[in-house]
Amino acid sequence: MGIPVISEPHLPLSQRFKSRVVSIGFNRQQESRTMSGAGVRLHNLGPHVVMDNGIVQVTLSNPDGIVTGIRYNGIDNLLEPLNPEHNRGYWDLVWSGPGVKGTFDVIKGTTFRVIVENEEQVELSFTRTWDPSLEGKYVPLNIDKRFVMLRGSSGFYSYAIYEHLKDWPDFEIGETRITFKLRKDKFQYMAISDNRQRYMPLPDDRMSGRCQPLAYPEAVLLLNPKMQELAGEVDDKYQYSCANKDNQVHGWICTNPPVGFWQITPSDEFRSGGPLKQNLTSHVGPTTLAMFHSSHYAGQDLVPKFRGGEPWKKVFGPVFIYLNSAGIRDDPFFLWEDAKIKMMAEVQSWPYSFPASEDFQKSDQRGNVSGRLLVLDRYVSEEYIPANDAYVGLAPPGDVGSWQRECKDYQFWSRADNRGYFCINNIRTGTYNLYAWVPGFIGDYRYEAVINITSGSFTEMGDLVYEPPRDGPTLWEIGIPDRSAAEFYVPDPDPKHINKLFVNHPDRFRQYGLWNRYTELYPHEDLVYTVGVSDYSKDWFFAQIPRQKDNTHVGTTWQIKFKLDNADRNGTYKLRVAIASATLAEMQVRINDPNARRPLFTTGLIGRDNSVARHGVHGIYWLFNINVPGAQLVEGDNTIFLTQPRCTSPFQGLMYDYLRLEGPPSCGSSSS
Repeated sequence: MGIPVISEPHLPLSQRFKSRVVSIGFNRQQESRTMSGAGVRLHNLGPHVVMDNGIVQVTLSNPDGIVTGIRYNGIDNLLEPLNPEHNRGYWDLVWSGPGVKGTFDVIKGTTFRVIVENEEQVELSFTRTWDPSLEGKYVPLNIDKRFVMLRGSSGFYSYAIYEHLKDWPDFEIGETRITFKLRKDKFQYMAISDNRQRYMPLPDDRMSGRCQPLAYPEAVLLLNPKMQELAGEVDDKYQYSCANKDNQVHGWICTNPPVGFWQITPSDEFRSGGPLKQNLTSHVGPTTLAMFHSSHYAGQDLVPKFRGGEPWKKVFGPVFIYLNSAGIRDDPFFLWEDAKIKMMAEVQSWPYSFPASEDFQKSDQRGNVSGRLLVLDRYVSEEYIPANDAYVGLAPPGDVGSWQRECKDYQFWSRADNRGYFCINNIRTGTYNLYAWVPGFIGDYRYEAVINITSGSFTEMGDLVYEPPRDGPTLWEIGIPDRSAAEFYVPDPDPKHINKLFVNHPDRFRQYGLWNRYTELYPHEDLVYTVGVSDYSKDWFFAQIPRQKDNTHVGTTWQIKFKLDNADRNGTYKLRVAIASATLAEMQVRINDPNARRPLFTTGLIGRDNSVARHGVHGIYWLFNINVPGAQLVEGDNTIFLTQPRCTSPFQGLMYDYLRLEGPPSCGSSSS
């Protein structure tokens, strides 16, 4: 199949063809109306079973429960027929016993059951049951994979129930997901968001002789790709990662015939790590993932560890695999616009009413919480400040901020409006803490009392007040407290290592190799930031990483220079440092003496986010509140030295979110 050549291959096509979305949407709706008269049929062919509603046919292996074929719109199979059947559409996980290297496991059922079979719905179950004879061979879980097809639906759903019974062996789960591998001769245009979509390299382009391996296996430089205009670009699947809150629909477009394959996740409740946790989406393959749990951008903190025979059960999903098509004269790239509309409809339908498993709670079995969050920071305002756009959520009981490391159970999040009002609906029954954080303010909020959610409950919290950490007036600040390093200086990439999608793009930090630019910008001396003179968007590098020196790496010490018109020698100042991400790093703080043998403060070794290598600007959030004795400061010129000494890898380092120096509580000091 020839690949269409377009004049602007890296401009999102949805920005160029706005006239045809109506006809595309109508085409899908018309198809559904036409075919909705056909009931859902199940065909048992022995080694395979087929779900068919007249719009789409889905073939699964029996009893494995692997999706081996998807027939739609005249294409016999949307999945890659050149792959073995077990490598097309499957649930998988990575697991290990304590202290043992992880094992990748494509989950294959051993028992097939028909749960629902009528003209409105077919639901199939493929289960794998654990027993002691399997210890060490398979993860100690009972796994029930479900696949659902509805009448008139252009796609199908999948969910699974994982259960670890009491006193079963200890284990850990590094990752679990659904993977779909599509036809490389059909699906060559990928869409993650309105401004992240493009023609992608073929998997063949990543093979030896066609590419040059870069610093790690995921990243390659394309030398001789089939689509020659991609030559000289970098391909790396982590460039297409996405925060949970934004990861609701992504997938691929085939232009001939115009067909879209979309993975829609209507809820984040079953994903680990909260709304900011980042996960993979789609990438070269063509591959589409429904990520439920991973340690990416977090490390071991987000690997659930089950010890002491702990019982556990969790429902992952359902997610929806949506298929759409356009007329031959319609522009195929508006299938993306239609997929977004469908995603919004699925979100509105959550929680679904059709899953047959009693472990998936329906709407009337769930509860709701509402209230208002206000901020009180008397050095900003004597009045309560509405927590505009605050993230407010329910997660299992824990310490302040523990939600971002929570990876065993469910979380439910919403955004407050501009007056601080929030409403969290459709919460599974259970016991929770209410957590929040507010863009523009440091730290985390937690409501002290636990909240019990019962079926049909409506809990009105009233006005809640968050008092962010604050001792004294702001003398100076660097950055924006938003849990991201995106506002700092992100350099242009090496011209030899670019992804054209991210040229002049808001997410310019997703370019490969930016860690090498620090040494080029600061070849001999490290960064110096002067309060009142420097601009953090131009003068504060987005990551404090090692500097290359004589074929090795050395730690770095950044300086913050500031003036105090008068110093309270008997008072205590407060340095607040919010860190957006850390990777095997350490922050040492010294005041006015870079050679002091002992730092005033050190974090010790923190973080395994790997955000530098994976093109992120946030991971696990840290907040450090450091007492600075006034005796260490002087009237006039002062310098804070921030040392990151860990340097065995170019990817070690810190990404700052925000820094602030506060004067003593009754401080009359001023700073410049």
